[in-house]
Amino acid sequence: MPKLRDNAPYTDFVHALKEKIKHAKSRAVLSVNRQLIELYFDIGREIVSKQDELGWGRSVVEQMAKDLQAEFGQRSGYSSANLWRMRNFYITYADDVNLAQLVRDLPWSHNILIFEKCKDPLERAYYIKNTIGYGWSRNVLTHHIKTELYKRDQEQLKQHNFQNTLPAESSEMAVEMMKSEYNLSFLGISKEAKERELESSIIENIKSFLLELGYGFSFVGSQYKLTLDENEYFIDLLFFHRKLNALVAIELKVGKFKPEYAGKMNFYLNLLNETVKLPHENPAIGIILCTDKDRLEVEYAIGNMNQPLGVATYAIETKLPSRLEKLLPTSDEIKRVLDEK
Repeated sequence: MPKLRDNAPYTDFVHALKEKIKHAKSRAVLSVNRQLIELYFDIGREIVSKQDELGWGRSVVEQMAKDLQAEFGQRSGYSSANLWRMRNFYITYADDVNLAQLVRDLPWSHNILIFEKCKDPLERAYYIKNTIGYGWSRNVLTHHIKTELYKRDQEQLKQHNFQNTLPAESSEMAVEMMKSEYNLSFLGISKEAKERELESSIIENIKSFLLELGYGFSFVGSQYKLTLDENEYFIDLLFFHRKLNALVAIELKVGKFKPEYAGKMNFYLNLLNETVKLPHENPAIGIILCTDKDRLEVEYAIGNMNQPLGVATYAIETKLPSRLEKLLPTSDEIKRVLDEK
């Protein structure tokens, strides 16, 4: 292959890229991110086009990085790895006009995370739209991708009666608020933990729990007391959701869902609406968290309830990381040692 610097098409190409970069840098500060993403998308398209047209390989990208960094500095964002990302970025969204427009509203670091970690177009669209809608930071986005929020947030897996008990707009937001399964691995407790231990661990890790619940939740209290005449009742966890403008009661249950849980939650929600809810607030919503549930049983249990409630599961990861598992003896090895004694 001839020296790239003596190659006229390459020289013209790099010169044109430099002009594009200089032009993009001079635009209004308020639109810097959008212009930057458009620039990266454009650079990716140019790289793909030239590779198809002239058969350029990876070595050309390496040389481009050196030339661009010589012009704009080592920390300008034009490393060979980043140029290669721009190429892949363009390929990822070239055939999806809607997403190609939406990604311009995300920082480059968020975009890298999404198009490198998410291979399913629907999954990418989910994280793009929610990151824009809720203003997720990169750390929050990383958490949600790592814990597979997309899979756990599929509407068809959610069980609730919101459509029958709430106005259409509130029902849609409530469905959006609720997940089919919650990841509580950050609690560091076993599946055999008692309900009070589970609740205490959540209180100790309330920031992580709020992150798992999602945008808009504010913590009100644990073992929140309700009174009816001389009787006292206690809700495990009580939150307020800003977007729904409603109280959200959460009951924690170790084990499989039982129909009587729905009746108890329905009772709590009636009491909340009568004694705690303010006049300008919407009706309280209940979520029952269990380790397991039978879908048909849940449908029959909540179908005719007059208060909005949903039933979801939660998962507590008890498996050791693979790097630690390798350091521990297997069950066969332990048995062999015991037999030798």
